[in-house]
Order: sequence, then structure tokens, then C-alpha cells
Amino acid sequence: MSTLPLTVSAGGMPSLSLPSGIAHTVWRAGQMAAAGVSVTPSGWPALDKELPNQGWPHRGLTELLIRQTGIGEMRLLQPALRRVTGRIALLQPPHAPQVSTWIDWGLAPERLLWIRTQRHADLLWSAEQILRNGSCGALLLWQGALRNEALRRLQLAAQASDIVCWLLRPLSLADVPSPVSLRLALRPRGQGLQIDVLKRRGPPCATPLLLPWSLLHGDRSFFTDELHHALLDRRLPATAASSIAAPALV
Repeated sequence: MSTLPLTVSAGGMPSLSLPSGIAHTVWRAGQMAAAGVSVTPSGWPALDKELPNQGWPHRGLTELLIRQTGIGEMRLLQPALRRVTGRIALLQPPHAPQVSTWIDWGLAPERLLWIRTQRHADLLWSAEQILRNGSCGALLLWQGALRNEALRRLQLAAQASDIVCWLLRPLSLADVPSPVSLRLALRPRGQGLQIDVLKRRGPPCATPLLLPWSLLHGDRSFFTDELHHALLDRRLPATAASSIAAPALV
């Protein structure tokens, strides 16, 4: 019976030496995952440095936890959406898509697949079908009320697919265990967007990442003229005065 050789690290602790043929397939908890998994670069170099394999993973869910919609989460994903091929599915978005911004972002309107469901079971079924049939290049799913078994089922479907998939949920769920391998918390902070890496295949990330609005938006007017440039529109309450412009999800 053969055994794997042991080596001694700089700290004096023994470590397992793996054959070169399988070393790249094994992830050690203290190291950033670097397996041969397809990724889409985020478009933000500082963020890519904190993501395993330097980008958004294709095989598995990426969970984005947000305090509220419209803090810049869609603008954060904009560069990646421009890089993916195929259709982009928006499943149960909180507001109606705005096609004019889709065009401004350089994305063809025919690539947009907007899905709204009435029942929770239909939402899960739709997500699984998108992940399994390979007809889309990206999936964005908004859903807070997911049982752990349903989340695991989506994670397994995502792992078997080759598309990038983001699951957007409330920040209040940050302390609830999740089977996904990548979890990020997004918060507005001063003149930028703060990103906390809550979970990843790699060492803990103790320092939050701050993307300034000037860097995140590229053009300041893209941030100030929210109603025109928003991908998703937020509706005013029925009692609001008609002279007040509606805020927008960006």
C-alpha cells in the first residue's frame, strides 16, 4: 500500500504533498481555490483578487446579500453581464426592467429574458430549467424565502451547469447558514459600495472591499441620473405627488 509523502512547511507543520497530476484538483482551506472552473471576470480588478479563480464562478450559486435594492448591485454586475454570451435571465426581479438602460449598457434587448411567477414552486422550477437547459449565459434570481433544501437543490443544479448565477437575498440572512460556496454582503458606504466576503473557497477575508462610485460607475452622470440609467424601475406609492420623480434600482 503506497502512501503520500509529507513535507514540512515554513512554520514547522507537516503538510501533504500531492502528485502533480491531482494537486490542482484539491482545495486546501487555507489557500484560495484555483481549480479549473470556468469564471467570468467581474470587471473590477480589486474584486477579482478576492474571488477564487479571479472571477464569478460558472458552476455554483453566488449569493449577494443586500440591505435594500438599488444600492448599486446591478451596476456591480454590469461588466460581467456584458461579457457573458447567450441570454440573460432575470427571475422574479423586484421591479420592471428598463430596456433603454439595457441598450445603453451595450446589451441587445433580445438577450433579456424577464420571468415573473405567481407561485414559489414555479419560481424554483423556472430556475432549475434555466440552469439545466443551457439556453442562457447568466441567471439573476431575487428570492428571500428559500428553505435550505430548496437552496441546496438550486446549488446542485448550478454546479451541473456552465452559466454564471447570482442569487440576490436580504442582508438580514447573512447569519443564516447557506450551502453556496461564495457569499458577498453589499452595503452602501459613503461615496461607494462596500463588499464583505462572507464565504469563499479560500482564507477568510477580514478587510472589506470598497469600490468608489467614481470607479464603479465610470461616469458620474450614470449615478446621478438614476431614472434614465436604471436597469430596473422602482414604482412610487399611489399617494405620492405626481411632481416627484420616482427613484430607481441601479
